[in-house]
Amino acid sequence: MIYVITCASIVMIDQLSKHLISTNFVEGESVRLLPYLYLTYVKNVGAAFGLFANWRWVFIILGIAVVVAAFYFRELIKRQSWYVRWGVTLAIGGAIGNLIDRIRIGAVIDFIDVTFFSIFNLADISIVAGVALLFLEVLINDRKAASR
Repeated sequence: MIYVITCASIVMIDQLSKHLISTNFVEGESVRLLPYLYLTYVKNVGAAFGLFANWRWVFIILGIAVVVAAFYFRELIKRQSWYVRWGVTLAIGGAIGNLIDRIRIGAVIDFIDVTFFSIFNLADISIVAGVALLFLEVLINDRKAASR
C-alpha cells in the first residue's frame, strides 16, 4: 500500500507544481531563485531534451503501456528487491505525471531550470530516480553473480 500512496503522492505533487507554474507564469517566463537555478515555464512537446518533438501519440501509447505493464506485473514486482519495488514506484509515478500532461495539453510542462541542463519537472526527477534504483539493482545482482 505504501507504494500506491507514494506513487499517487508523486502524481499529485507533480501536477500541483505544474498547475502553479502554468497559472502564475506565462510561457517562456523565468525567475531566478539561486545562482544557476531558475523557474522557467516551458512546454515540451518531445521527450527528454526535446527529442522526438510532436510524437505525442507515441508517448501517450508508451506511457499507458508502461503503466498497464506495471499493474499487470504488480505481484511479481512485490516479490522483488527494495531497489526494484521503489524504482518501479518512482518511475511509474513520474510517468503518470507526464502522461497526464501529454493527454491534457499535448505537451509536458517543465519548469526547473539549472541553466547547464535541459529544463525539467518533478515527474522527470522521479523517473530518473526510479531508473537509477533499477540500475543499482542490476549492478548489485551482477556483482553477486560474479562473486559466485
